Amino acid sequence: RLQSLGSGFIVDPAGYIVTNEHVVQRAADLRIEVTTSNGKVYNAHYITGDPKKDLAFIKIDGKSGFPFINLDNPSPNLLGQTVIVLGNSVGYGSSISRGVLSGLKRDITIGDLEYKDLLQTDAAINPGNSGGPVVDIAGRLVGVSSAKMAFTPQGVPTQGVGFAIPAETVREAVKGFKAVAQKQPSAQPNGSSNQPAAANADRLFGMQLQDLTSELTDAFGLVPGRGVLVSAVEPESPAAEIGVERGLVIYRVGRHDVNSVKSIEALLERVQSGMTVDFTVGIVRSDGTRQIETVPLTAR
Repeated sequence: RLQSLGSGFIVDPAGYIVTNEHVVQRAADLRIEVTTSNGKVYNAHYITGDPKKDLAFIKIDGKSGFPFINLDNPSPNLLGQTVIVLGNSVGYGSSISRGVLSGLKRDITIGDLEYKDLLQTDAAINPGNSGGPVVDIAGRLVGVSSAKMAFTPQGVPTQGVGFAIPAETVREAVKGFKAVAQKQPSAQPNGSSNQPAAANADRLFGMQLQDLTSELTDAFGLVPGRGVLVSAVEPESPAAEIGVERGLVIYRVGRHDVNSVKSIEALLERVQSGMTVDFTVGIVRSDGTRQIETVPLTAR
């Protein structure tokens, strides 16, 4: 199952959630699962988004009465104030980091995204935090975690340079998002017959996979452009029984090097129950250290 992991926060008791557009853009027509801080899992659906602001609006299906962050009472956003970053850091869930508000009205460009008027903080923002809230010590919204700068344009490593979309920008965007939501028919839960079938790696071997973005590659210190991340392993599955663990990287399937989920799925298309496939898994780091092994997995 191809996954895009990120964070978000509820802004209305009816279950409306704000997150980054880049977190959910690939899932707009597929399945979205929301795991709340108490561990409950809900289906949700995409409503609308603004790619230029990198904000998106989704809604939990068929539930209400959720605790929420009040957008009408944002933080004053004073330089030097304590801020707290909440979110699904590197997929661990309910992660918290603390820092200060370091700057205002920052303009940056990351990949194809150009951000304007961002807040800057030295609180740790890692892959998976994108779309999550940054709050002050009173619980008021400061902004939405969006990006971090790992290197300067000249390639010099940086530390403690993260960015968030200001709460005021979020509040204005949500007004427009709610207007769109009111015009849409009630969505059916995503558990219908339109739900996509489980991916081959998941169905046959119990592994959920994720493409290694540049953010994840930098965070884990991996060699860029190689392999596919194992984001989850089903207990008692063929992968689990032979020792494949979440966080390892698949570098080869059979005789073929792989660097995308799509390439692995294509290689597994003709695999049937009872067939054995060799997977080369492990970690190859950018500092030259490597620990890899080829293991045979028998499809269930």
